[in-house]
Amino acid sequence: MLKKYLSFAIILFSTLVFTSAFAADTNSKPKLILMISEQNIESPQKCWWASEVDLSVTEAAVAQNLLTQGYEIIEPSVLNKTITQNPAFRIVDIGEQSSTKLGRLSAADYVILGKAIASSGGNVPQSTMRSCFANITAKVIRVKDGKVIAYLDATGNSAHMDVITGGKEALKNAGEDLSAKIIAALAKEGGK
Repeated sequence: MLKKYLSFAIILFSTLVFTSAFAADTNSKPKLILMISEQNIESPQKCWWASEVDLSVTEAAVAQNLLTQGYEIIEPSVLNKTITQNPAFRIVDIGEQSSTKLGRLSAADYVILGKAIASSGGNVPQSTMRSCFANITAKVIRVKDGKVIAYLDATGNSAHMDVITGGKEALKNAGEDLSAKIIAALAKEGGK
C-alpha cells in the first residue's frame, strides 16, 4: 500500500514539475534588440549603436509598449562591448546581415531594424504652432535564420510652437503606432 502512495506521489510531483516547466517555457516572450535610427527636425540622423546616444525617442516609445506586454528588450549598455569590438556595428545605416549577427552575439530572438524621420509642415491656421510629422519604416528580423518576417511602417503627428519638440512628439506617437504593429507581427509569428 505504501508503494502505491509513493508511486502516486512521484507521478503527481513529476506531472506538476513538467507542467510548470512547460507553462513557463510557452509563456516566455522573445528577446528583442531595437535598432531604429532617428532624425528629428533640423537634427542629424542618430542611433545608439554608432554613437554615445542612448535609445532614441522612437525606440523608447516602442520599448515601453513592448515591455508592458512582457517582451524583453536587450539594453544598449549590454551590447556596448560587442559593438566596440566590431567596427562593422558602428555605422548608422547598419544592414540586415550585421544586425542579425549582433542579434546572435547577444542571444536575441528578433531584431527590429528601422529608420524614423520627423519633418515639419506649415503653420496651423490662425496659430503660431507648426505641424510636425514622423514616418517610420522597420523590419522585424528573426535572428536564428536572418529571415525578415514583417515589413512595417508607422506615422505620427503633432502641432507645437517649437518644431524640435513637435518633431519629438510626432516621433513618440509614431513609435507607439509601430509597437502595436510589432506586437501583431510577433504574435502572428508565434512570438506571443
